[in-house]
Amino acid sequence: MSASTHEVVNQPPPLVGYDVAADVALLGAVEREGAGWAAGDLHRLGKLAGEAEPQRWADEANRHEPRLATHDRYGHRLDEVEFHPSWHRLMDVAVGEGLAGAPWADPRPGAHVARAAGLFVWSQVEAGHSCPVSMTYAVVPALRHAPELAAAYEPLLTSRAYDPGLRTPLAKRGLLAGMGMTEKQGGSDVRANSTTATPAADGTYRLCGHKWFTSAPMCDLFLVLAQAPAGLTCFLVPRVLPGGERNTFRIQRLKDKLGNRSNASSEPEFDDTVAWRVGDEGQGVRTIIEMVAMTRLDCVTGSASGMRGALVQALHHVRHRSAFGGRLIDKPLMRNVCADLAVETEAATALALRLAGAVDRGVRGDDSERAFGRLAVAVGKYWVCKRQPAVVGEALECLGGNGYVEESGLPRLYRDAPLNSIWEGSGNVQALDVLRALRRDPGSLEAFRAEIAAAAGADRRLDEAAAGLTALLGGDDLEFQARRAVERMAVVMQGSLLVRHAPAEVADAFCATRLAGDWGRTFGTLPSGSAADVLLERAAPG
Repeated sequence: MSASTHEVVNQPPPLVGYDVAADVALLGAVEREGAGWAAGDLHRLGKLAGEAEPQRWADEANRHEPRLATHDRYGHRLDEVEFHPSWHRLMDVAVGEGLAGAPWADPRPGAHVARAAGLFVWSQVEAGHSCPVSMTYAVVPALRHAPELAAAYEPLLTSRAYDPGLRTPLAKRGLLAGMGMTEKQGGSDVRANSTTATPAADGTYRLCGHKWFTSAPMCDLFLVLAQAPAGLTCFLVPRVLPGGERNTFRIQRLKDKLGNRSNASSEPEFDDTVAWRVGDEGQGVRTIIEMVAMTRLDCVTGSASGMRGALVQALHHVRHRSAFGGRLIDKPLMRNVCADLAVETEAATALALRLAGAVDRGVRGDDSERAFGRLAVAVGKYWVCKRQPAVVGEALECLGGNGYVEESGLPRLYRDAPLNSIWEGSGNVQALDVLRALRRDPGSLEAFRAEIAAAAGADRRLDEAAAGLTALLGGDDLEFQARRAVERMAVVMQGSLLVRHAPAEVADAFCATRLAGDWGRTFGTLPSGSAADVLLERAAPG
């Protein structure tokens, strides 16, 4: 008799056919931040995100990476990046769902919150394509420093039509935008940029230089920093000029990156490249920081999304896998691990949507919310983005060896996890930006304190942590202690949100561990008495 050696037992079924948006923490945050009207669209997008086909698109877009074509067969410059069809399918959904520039053309309060929630949901399918989506969203407020350019291009940047290919921008149905800030000699110190901008007789400028990290080079437009006669200035650089001829945008190479491999990142060279000034000469950082602030918001949202995606994978696995005489989810230690990951993920989700709410109200004229966002976005970007690699790594471990193979999707999540902490300023840059905001904008600190004070008296541990934060911010060596201070600001802000809005069991677990210190140095160290049943039920995928 032949033995059956390939009977498959004790393996979880594919995680398909579920609603990614059926996330009670996400939906609760969307409602309180003013975008409850978007719930139907979120569920529709969430059901699509939970289907097998988009998951296949994500896998194919990462296995078949972008390819640079510098020349055609005759030797003419092309400087085009070719993508797998699955990349375009992902992009078509993202742009069509309004995750790019659409909120800037939507007058409804909460439009930016709805868009952040949609990005949170759809990025759980694949994170790489969110880069050009994010930059297109972020370019609009910076471009408004040049009203004539904004009037021409904003209707296309806010379009829901995905129209790939390099053609005359104003002849397209929709546009994508990117940015070129860093150079090899300076990195985050963009004032060290050496790209030059020479005024031309027709009112444009001619750029000469080499950018070190310019992602999504297939975009139609770019905001670029260059040294004009009066100093560092922001410029608009189209890939195709209004007359239809190609602008000089020589792509020297694509970066061979750790993760984010579905998305192309490049080194473009400018040589007599035509550019239009955006904002005043010498005010380049002040102008482009409007774009940076928005992409930082997306870094927080993207990291929270990656954490949620990893948690869902882990919960699905342990609910179906058995070991040592029972299901993994029924083992006390595994329950502790998963409940701890759930607390961390819900705190990240609550903070990301709170920041989106601040942005939404700030662009509609709420000065207090704008001040809060100036400080809180940098705080959130620092902390949530640093938590993502730890969460994804622990979630991967829940799957064991199954999580270490590409088919599980966890290796891709793990490779992508560090990116948001690096992009738009790594940890030290964020911490120093927080200190700069504290010095230059006292209103931001007042708004931040008001946010924390909204939960005053509700939990002793939160009150004590807030008092300790005040003392820390008043220290003499604050720059040396900057990371400690920003971390504390983040967890106190998360604690305030959970105490006010989450079930008591979630808030208690967070305050006991993240604020009062009754916690180990790894996930799975919640104290006895933590309501794991409630935490796990709340975190269960829809």
